[in-house]
Amino acid sequence: MCVYDALFVESSIWDALFDTILIQIRDAIEYEKVVNKTIKIYNVDRAVCGRIAGVVAKKHGDAGFAGQLNITFTGSAGQSFACFLTPGMNILLVGEANDYVGKGMAGGELVVTPVDDTGFCPEDATIVGNTCLYGATGGQVFVRGKAGERFAVRNSLAEAVVEGTGDHCCEYMTGGCVVVLGKVGRNVSAGMTGGLAYILDEDDTLIPKVNKEIVKIQRVTAPVGQMQLKNLIEAHVEKTRSNKGSAILKDWEKYLPLFWQLVPPSEEDTPEACAEFEQAAAGPVTLQSA
Repeated sequence: MCVYDALFVESSIWDALFDTILIQIRDAIEYEKVVNKTIKIYNVDRAVCGRIAGVVAKKHGDAGFAGQLNITFTGSAGQSFACFLTPGMNILLVGEANDYVGKGMAGGELVVTPVDDTGFCPEDATIVGNTCLYGATGGQVFVRGKAGERFAVRNSLAEAVVEGTGDHCCEYMTGGCVVVLGKVGRNVSAGMTGGLAYILDEDDTLIPKVNKEIVKIQRVTAPVGQMQLKNLIEAHVEKTRSNKGSAILKDWEKYLPLFWQLVPPSEEDTPEACAEFEQAAAGPVTLQSA
């Protein structure tokens, strides 16, 4: 009995959606192929992709999968959508999702975008729930719309772009990078000891919302930081067709001075945060006689 057949027999907790997906992609996992699938999802479907990631890791290890699983979901996803993603998993959700999106993801790519002709402005609407990217250790996330509270809590390596968040954004972050192209709630960056955050502040309301116990607030002056920010917004626009992201890129010279960079002490001397990094790295030049 192969590992895939055993998974069907081992436990009755594997739901019908997991069975459906696995049947369609088992050869791609086994032989490290590229596969493209589109599947309907409902809010009763929880932890979707986590079980697939487990199968991939069981067969190839945490980062040894050389294939590519390109899976598009349409509809409303339940809790913990796209949790524990591994490298080689590229997940697109056209719709919206509940709490814990991208929880524990270790790699791969996750894109969440609303359906076409929604009747509302995507950047003004919440499209994913609370506690997204909880404990993520890798991968990239692009969300066309707002997130709930505690976005990127305990994120340690993932990169993410979102168009607004609720309270406690970047709470306890230890690494990675978060870009917010809209308003945030209160208590931003509480307990944030690593990583960087770039937040657009068009109406001068951000600073009172930042928890300044640890992080320093500064404009994005380092060329490497400016490049990091722009590259992530460009990727966001490419993946999601974001109107907000497109407007920012189109008038970059206007919008760049409106971004704040939140920098914990561990990142102060990095090229992304330190405008004088090259000079500091070079240090004083000492001439020695022959």
